Amino acid sequence: MNDLRELYQEVILDHSKHPKNYHKMEDATHVAEGYNPLCGDHFNLYLKVEDGIIKDVSFLGAGCAISKASASIMTSIIKGKSIEDAEKIFQNFHSLVTGKIDKNFDINSLGKLAVFSGVSEYPVRVKCATLAWHTLINALKNKPGITSTE
Repeated sequence: MNDLRELYQEVILDHSKHPKNYHKMEDATHVAEGYNPLCGDHFNLYLKVEDGIIKDVSFLGAGCAISKASASIMTSIIKGKSIEDAEKIFQNFHSLVTGKIDKNFDINSLGKLAVFSGVSEYPVRVKCATLAWHTLINALKNKPGITSTE
């Protein structure tokens, strides 16, 4: 368990300090804004979707280490995936961080996202970890307005 906690801290800090895909995408086909009013996490998500495939994704904004790391890892994982695959990854990730994952689910199939497994022990942090993901779903659905964790 200590190894997982150390890995968690290492991955979270690395992605928070050096986020991947952290820029505004000028030619995005889908854009959404996410905001967590409890802690002030605030991100804009940019996607380029062609023929049902997420060709490119980026984000800008500010937030706690968990929310920024989650957004960074999310953008790395979903790039090149179909919309359906991205939605499935979101569902599995959401189940993981809310503690509702099926006991037979292979947590390693989530790759780097597996380090967020401990978040389920801290319900307030679940909102931090899932903000970018909820924003992704709203962007893919072209849902207007700000995505909120409330």
